[in-house]
Amino acid sequence: MRKLLAIIVCKIVRVIGKLVGKGSSLPGKIALKIDPNILAKIKLPKYVIAVTGSNGKTSTVEMIKAVLDNAGLKVAYNFEGSNQIEGVTTFLLDNANLKGIVDADVVLMESDERYARLTFKHFIPTHYIITNLYRDQLTRNGHPEWIYKIIKDSIHVGSRLILNADDPLVNSYGDDNSIYFGIDRYSDSSDVNESVYDDGKYCPICKKPMRYKYYHYNHIGNYKCEACGYKRHEPKYRISDVNLDEGYLIIDDKNRINLALKSIYNAYNILATYSLGKELGVDDEIIVNTLNNYILKNGRVRFFKIGDKRGTLLTSKHENSISYNQSLRVASKEKDDVTVFIMVDAISRKYFTSETSWLWDIDFELLNSKNIKKIVLAGKYASDVAERLLYANIDFNKVHIEKDIPTAIEYLKHEAIGHIYAITCFSDQHKLLNRVEQA
Repeated sequence: MRKLLAIIVCKIVRVIGKLVGKGSSLPGKIALKIDPNILAKIKLPKYVIAVTGSNGKTSTVEMIKAVLDNAGLKVAYNFEGSNQIEGVTTFLLDNANLKGIVDADVVLMESDERYARLTFKHFIPTHYIITNLYRDQLTRNGHPEWIYKIIKDSIHVGSRLILNADDPLVNSYGDDNSIYFGIDRYSDSSDVNESVYDDGKYCPICKKPMRYKYYHYNHIGNYKCEACGYKRHEPKYRISDVNLDEGYLIIDDKNRINLALKSIYNAYNILATYSLGKELGVDDEIIVNTLNNYILKNGRVRFFKIGDKRGTLLTSKHENSISYNQSLRVASKEKDDVTVFIMVDAISRKYFTSETSWLWDIDFELLNSKNIKKIVLAGKYASDVAERLLYANIDFNKVHIEKDIPTAIEYLKHEAIGHIYAITCFSDQHKLLNRVEQA
């Protein structure tokens, strides 16, 4: 009886929430109050796919959905990205009938890295993708090694792990039955870690120094601990070549995919998607055709106009240096002249904080690229960013600081040189988009 009541109440509250533009978590929260074990009572389909990690969850899940749709599978998908246990409960009950049966071939979800262990106490994913572990939202998540332990509690016998072999922490979750994906050395790989910090310096198993054959960025690359022998697993699925200048990658020496977003981070998301598709038996042609020049629809990349100037908004994750690095790399790799607009007006979506130490983890040194002709800083924390730029040896002749956002945007309208790359977080993106013409 409690199961039926939980489902009915969840569906009713969900409908009301949609009418007022809210309600992705509240229905599930109420349902869990009525029946705390409701998730264990839902009948799920043959495939239950979950994606977690610091970065790339939303983008990877979106691309998996597109691949599975084109493969003719019926997919139940938490498209709103509400990924804590309450949101997952809303999503599953909303897709279940009154008997608690989810009518789909596949359940596909992203799961918050801190809440996955709560969600997967009730059911076990058949395929569990872990993308990466980075410094992320210090106020909430602390250090990646703490999140590593939390995610470990979400892994259970019966899940086929699909793991990023190039991340030392993620790689260590697996065993001989796990599936690994990774990227071979390519033209932008380095013999040394060129980032401002090094979270791969010590072995996650024995804590002794690790040696890298090469780095792709930060601690991501090919590594081995000479003390205990821990090393990167050999990937089953690999990007054998990637050219960010020309915008393409090749998987397993044969499948070429052109990149709408020329980013190594995007390449990892594509590779994770490809790996999952292959494990489910989807034909190469369907996967490649779906991902070729795929433009994300999750709002992280937007195109806009200011007067006669065109721009690209690269929305970055709050308090996440790797996410900002991704955006900076895209701008620095542009062949033509560009203006970079960095707006930091809010720090956290959930916590009241003005803690800005994470800015010092961002590789602002990338702004020294010759193609970047002007840098415009805006928002409440523009001066904090400017101070960080001093230590990155940025030429301040090309830096303009304007905390007032409308004034800064007006400055861009008249003074920007070349294409504009706007870099900000989700809480701040509307402060730009509401003042420009979206293209």
